[in-house]
Amino acid sequence: MAGYAKPIYVIDGARTPFLKAKNRPGVFSAGDLATQAGRALLVRQKFAPQDLDEVILGCAAPSVDEVNIGRVVALRLGCGHKVPGWTVMRNCASGMQALDSGINNILAGRSNLVLAGGVDALSRAPLLYNDKMVNWFADFSQVRTSGQKASQFAKLPFASLLAPVIGIMKGLTDPMVGLLMGQTAENLAHRFGISRAQMDVFSVRSHQRVTRAQDEGHLAAGGGELEALYDKDGSAFTLDDGVRRDSSVANLAKLKPFFDRKYGNVTPGNSSQITDGGAWLILASEEAMKKHDLKPIGRILDSEWAGLDPAQMGLGPVHAATPILKRHNLKLDGVDYWEINEAFAAQVLGCLAAWKDEQYCKEQLGLDGTLGDLDQEKLNVDGGAVALGHPVGASGARIVLHLIRQLKRKNAKKGMASICIGGGLGGAMLVEAL
Repeated sequence: MAGYAKPIYVIDGARTPFLKAKNRPGVFSAGDLATQAGRALLVRQKFAPQDLDEVILGCAAPSVDEVNIGRVVALRLGCGHKVPGWTVMRNCASGMQALDSGINNILAGRSNLVLAGGVDALSRAPLLYNDKMVNWFADFSQVRTSGQKASQFAKLPFASLLAPVIGIMKGLTDPMVGLLMGQTAENLAHRFGISRAQMDVFSVRSHQRVTRAQDEGHLAAGGGELEALYDKDGSAFTLDDGVRRDSSVANLAKLKPFFDRKYGNVTPGNSSQITDGGAWLILASEEAMKKHDLKPIGRILDSEWAGLDPAQMGLGPVHAATPILKRHNLKLDGVDYWEINEAFAAQVLGCLAAWKDEQYCKEQLGLDGTLGDLDQEKLNVDGGAVALGHPVGASGARIVLHLIRQLKRKNAKKGMASICIGGGLGGAMLVEAL
């Protein structure tokens, strides 16, 4: 049987505005982001926070003072001591993994009402000491006399002290193949002949679509998806602030390649932004629906996880979404709308190219032929991470929430949300609006 054994309902959802990192720690910690979005979401529900069976939060880079951030946020949301809160991590799909974990617990009968989502405050990714500096600290901690301390200070490696390890760069480098995520996007561009111009055109369109959605109120606080953030001074953050309303192909063409400076075409302008943000969804079983008299906005029908070569990780959506299509006897155009997270313009364009490539479909996907063209008027119609940003832990939950909201707005039925995942993985969920 295609899909789950029993229905999984989405009752509601909310996210913060996505705030672009500005080369310094952002205003909000990951815990702040998840707590503010969660409070705004829970306050409008018919049930109390204590009625939840569990809280599951995806986070790729939790702070050391919020390591099990799912539990920390659950307590801050007023769920009480008895509601378990826990954290999951699947790199870029941590938020989607939180949803899948909640789904599996509902299917197993362990939970009926689950708050699940994702968060990351990537602007707060740490600067680290390298091993040489760490060893100096270790040696210094063992000396006792003033003379020994003076001698140790003479050995202080000032060059190491002034050249910290950038945590986020380490996190965005695949340890198996030694490539930054942007270098894997360069691999796809080379494999499928994707030009710099194609990447930049795609990126400009992402900004234009987000701008339109903001102007129409779909991506503004109070529009059903976003909830405003407030800092300690009472200032409100109501919009995703990474979008460039003046984005143009001419402007993007001025940017230099970042990941392959000599031969590459992937630039900061056609890549997703380093961003802070959080997103939540409320999942419920039929039993919870009846008990609390809930009205769902949609259902999650099916999910899939896939593995592939880490050096080609951007094709993860192809490997995850295709088995779902096969199970439900759907073609690419049999799905009303698609969300493919825009880690890089080249990565999304690579996915579209792979589905049209007969050799790839036969050898890598086990298909008889190509799946053909995915109509880009059905894809990321309100823009994506190139313009919105990609707070790694939150993006998987964001695309599922946005897709359901979009389906309802467009009076459409089915949608596919899919995401590439560092390490050579892909995730996808088939959803429907109710």
